[in-house]
Amino acid sequence: MLKSSEGSAALAAPEEPLEVLVVDDEPAHAEVVAASLEKVNAVCVVVHSQREALDEIKRRAFDVVVTDLMLETNDAGLEVLRATKQERPETEVVLMTAFNGVETAVEAMLEGAFNYLQKPLDLKRLRAIVQKAGDATRLRRVNRRLKERLDEKFGFDGVVGASPAMLKTIERLKRIAPTDATVLILGETGTGKELFAQALHQNSPRKNKPFVALNCAALSEHLLESELFGHVKGAFTDATSDRVGKFEYANGGTIFLDEVGDMSPSTQVKLLRVLENREITPVGSNKTIKTNVRLVSATNRKLEEAVEKGFFRADLYHRLKVVTLKLPNLKERAGDVPMLLDHFMKIFAKKYGKSIKGVTQAARRKLFLYDWPGNVRELRNVAESVVVVDFDGLIDVDDLPDEILDATPNANAPLVPLALPTPEQTSEPPTLDVSFSDARSSTVSPSSVDSAVVSPPFSRFDGAEFPGAPRIPVVSSASPSGPLDSSRSLKSLVGVSLEELERVFIQETLRSTGGNREETAKILGLGERTLYRRLKEFAQTDGAK
Repeated sequence: MLKSSEGSAALAAPEEPLEVLVVDDEPAHAEVVAASLEKVNAVCVVVHSQREALDEIKRRAFDVVVTDLMLETNDAGLEVLRATKQERPETEVVLMTAFNGVETAVEAMLEGAFNYLQKPLDLKRLRAIVQKAGDATRLRRVNRRLKERLDEKFGFDGVVGASPAMLKTIERLKRIAPTDATVLILGETGTGKELFAQALHQNSPRKNKPFVALNCAALSEHLLESELFGHVKGAFTDATSDRVGKFEYANGGTIFLDEVGDMSPSTQVKLLRVLENREITPVGSNKTIKTNVRLVSATNRKLEEAVEKGFFRADLYHRLKVVTLKLPNLKERAGDVPMLLDHFMKIFAKKYGKSIKGVTQAARRKLFLYDWPGNVRELRNVAESVVVVDFDGLIDVDDLPDEILDATPNANAPLVPLALPTPEQTSEPPTLDVSFSDARSSTVSPSSVDSAVVSPPFSRFDGAEFPGAPRIPVVSSASPSGPLDSSRSLKSLVGVSLEELERVFIQETLRSTGGNREETAKILGLGERTLYRRLKEFAQTDGAK
């Protein structure tokens, strides 16, 4: 019942063996199928009944299940298919049958079968199909695991960051999102308030309904009311037809009101009525319309002061701030600057069709020490600017905007390690600081996600630690003033050798990346071989003491 076509055209074996379950009530046929698949690096488990197959499927996850359609009964193979898709949705199923039934084949494909093979089998085709099915299974698993890691590390889609301040904000976001609570987002201009509002919506039960954003400061009082609540024909000059307001349009979804502190007193009253009664009245109409929306608002103003001065209604303020979410500014999450730069430069390199090979240490140093008064929005604009003006694929100081070149270094910024060898001082080719490897933000599809490089929150050597930086004492007999600690003042470092400073920077960065040497090398601007050599030297020095 088998057509031999072993030949020399066997498929190239993958690095990891495919795990395949072969189900056939003819033992001899099952063994031949398994032997053929094992020639292309598959590990096969062979069973001869539906019950055995179901037990194996529950016990472990296979990459592919190859099953005969007819086992104990005419449709036992379909039952194996259905059970596999229920227990192991990622696993692909290939059906075999001695009967050429079009209806059965169609039914099998509708049930989720990967392919349908007629006996006698062409073993070469069998192997090719099983290999493709295994590749599809593994791709789904990789994508799922990648998404899980991104969700765990970076929170929600579009939210990029791994500093302590950011992780705390993301954790609060995760707790708030599944609820229906009204949320007030606080933060400076440019911190990404609308992005967080979208994250709240996309991770809530309302995610399949509209998300509508409106800037209250950008519209006059009458236009804002019309946008929010709608109007009827003739309600005011130029109202030539009825208009559906945002509250009606977003029914079942989420409305985000940015700069809510700039809302006029009369509009505040109407918004309060919507929150209390869940109904709106279009401008110029006497008819009320029921609405069910989640309200997320944001402001960079101190609403408590506005309430005290009578500019904002106290009752509305308390309605809006059922739950508050305060976003850190870029100074408070300076450790995220490298990640954000890499993320945005990747986006704009793709947008403008450019190939950005890296960022020089001098340029990266300027960017790290900049104060970023405009927060993430300013950083995003700078990333676009340097990609646009660059002409050689290497971002250098001459590509940076004047405001960054002329700025006074931020005393609170993470310290760039000056004692480390520069690319010119090493025996290796120059190492660039921007790497686009395989995982970082869910703003891009899993096949093209950005670098996983996370900048460590370096300590400042001015007597105070940068938030989140580990304190790593380094003992050395070469240090005349005793153990070198990252919290030591700059003055106290006088007399400490550059070798000791290098040691501190490398060990702090290695600790902050959880021991990931590849990430540590990228952050410090070192070649991996240089880093490995220095760590080996440290270990030898410690062992000799």
